Amino acid sequence: MASPSPHDRSRKDDDEDDPVDRMISRTGCAELHYAVQECMAEHQDWRACQKQVQTFKDCMMNFQNARKEQLRRQQAASTQSAPS
Repeated sequence: MASPSPHDRSRKDDDEDDPVDRMISRTGCAELHYAVQECMAEHQDWRACQKQVQTFKDCMMNFQNARKEQLRRQQAASTQSAPS
């Protein structure tokens, strides 16, 4: 009997409780993160995975920039609505 692939994210086990996985899933970059993990497992050399790493990094930066802008807008709205 073949054992399941450690990179099969459809499995239901302890991975669901991983806070890093939950955080990355909220960013919308999870598939890119898994692509980095799969590349690293296949090549065992991070230098061979620079394309995947850069794509994941770009996705995370886009998420962070959008989140910062969202927080700025919320702060500005709360400042404007606060009684003087």
